Amino acid sequence: MPVGLFRVCLLVITAIVNHPLFFPKENGTVPENTEEIIQKMKEREESLRLEQLRLEQEIADQEATQKALEKAAVVAEESKEEKVRWDMWTALSMVIFLLIELWRQDFQEGNWQDIGGEEDDMAVLGKAFKGVTLPNKAVLASFYEKRILGTTGDMARMREMVEGFADDLLEALRSVCNRDADMEVEDCMGVGSMYENWRVRKPFVCDLIVPFAPPEPYCFHCQTWCSGDSFPPDEQGYGTIKVCRADEDVTGCICDKTKLGEDMLCLLHSQVSSTRPSSEMEDLLCFKNTQYLDADQVMKWFQIAVTKAWNRISHKYEFDLSFSLLDSPGALKIKFKSGKSIAFNLTPVVQYENSDVYFISHFPRNSLATDVPSSTHWFLTFAVYERRFIQLVSKTLPANACHVSCLQILSFLHGKQCSLTGPSGLTNYHLKTVLLHLLQARPSQDWAPEKLEARLQDMLKFLEKCLQEKKLYHFFIGNGKVPAELGFPIIFQRAEPLNLFRPFVLRRDIYRKMVDAFHEMLRNMSALINEYTVHSPLAHTNGIRKEPL
Repeated sequence: MPVGLFRVCLLVITAIVNHPLFFPKENGTVPENTEEIIQKMKEREESLRLEQLRLEQEIADQEATQKALEKAAVVAEESKEEKVRWDMWTALSMVIFLLIELWRQDFQEGNWQDIGGEEDDMAVLGKAFKGVTLPNKAVLASFYEKRILGTTGDMARMREMVEGFADDLLEALRSVCNRDADMEVEDCMGVGSMYENWRVRKPFVCDLIVPFAPPEPYCFHCQTWCSGDSFPPDEQGYGTIKVCRADEDVTGCICDKTKLGEDMLCLLHSQVSSTRPSSEMEDLLCFKNTQYLDADQVMKWFQIAVTKAWNRISHKYEFDLSFSLLDSPGALKIKFKSGKSIAFNLTPVVQYENSDVYFISHFPRNSLATDVPSSTHWFLTFAVYERRFIQLVSKTLPANACHVSCLQILSFLHGKQCSLTGPSGLTNYHLKTVLLHLLQARPSQDWAPEKLEARLQDMLKFLEKCLQEKKLYHFFIGNGKVPAELGFPIIFQRAEPLNLFRPFVLRRDIYRKMVDAFHEMLRNMSALINEYTVHSPLAHTNGIRKEPL
């Protein structure tokens, strides 16, 4: 009941308040202002719409700006990552260059020739060799027995005969020389293929070197390209020999480095300089107006001295002696009345300090192709150490090892190829250098006699690789792994490796001929071996009988 009464009262009050009679001012203008209110509401709506558009535009601009900032941040981050990556590659490149430099130094200390000693390395070498098939072991054994051993049986007797005659000839040479003013000649030494037991082609030629020294009070001062003296790159492997007095400081007197007083005199220079006429140096076989030993004058003196010596002892022998080759001054020939002849080379050399390295005036014919810069430049020969190294290694190899057999077979095939197509830049010395490299790289058991075929393949593949790269390094120069037992001079071990193929880099005609001759030898190899093989019961064996070294 109270709730219903309250509702009736609320309704009456509302009616009174909203009735126009009670409130005429407030409600009387409503109909008149409706359009104005509507207009204001439209204007307000339009203003709100515009404000909304402005706000939406600002929001869009802010979003665009934010996206641009985010994109710029991403680009900056990528740039930073790229810079970090570039810095990493730069650092890596520097590390690589450093490793290369360290490797180069190690290369100079001994790793001078990549010989490809592993089987998998050898398998990828030699494109031309891939199509070549060597004869089997039985055929190789028969070829070696019949064609090579059958022709080398009398080498020992020939060496003995030549050495005995050379000793007698040099003794006579000493007797005809002026002991006070002429060169002093020492005993000869045998080097090369005849003394390393791998000479196969006739005529057999013994190579003998004869050290000589100047008369007192003079001495030789040797200068090499690796001893700090100034030598151009194309003169690597050469040296010069300066003739000095024994009491002379070849590096210069102290008066050249110290300012003496006006009233002071160098007694050494006052004596030496006044007694050094140019004719004196020429009498000592020096090049004109210099103190450097002249190889051409040495050979002329040696030929004249040998001729005088032979005239003194010729009555003791029943044969004639003559110089056999004009382009090889030390080439001599013994000719018997029966028509047979024996050839040998007698070449004067100068000892390098107290070692068995020698400056050689001229190489025997076809032993090593080289162009000498001048007659005062002498090439160094390491033939004595090469012979000792082969003898040293042979003691560690299995019985009847195949190392000498490999060199003999390749030398024979190379000689036959030269007889067919003419001589090329490739020489037997290159073949021997390949063998020396492989002897040091291969373990001793790899040179067993039954592995002859595999080692022949190794030598041919390695040689072809060297020809392709135009790099065949001298075995001793720059080789830090030379056995200490040899007593090899350390100055040559630390020298930069000497590339024996360097002369062919610029002489493309000779290089092309050498490569073509080598590839043709590969193609003809099987045919030549089969041609010279005599089928016999030995052809069914795998061993190779050899002469004792």
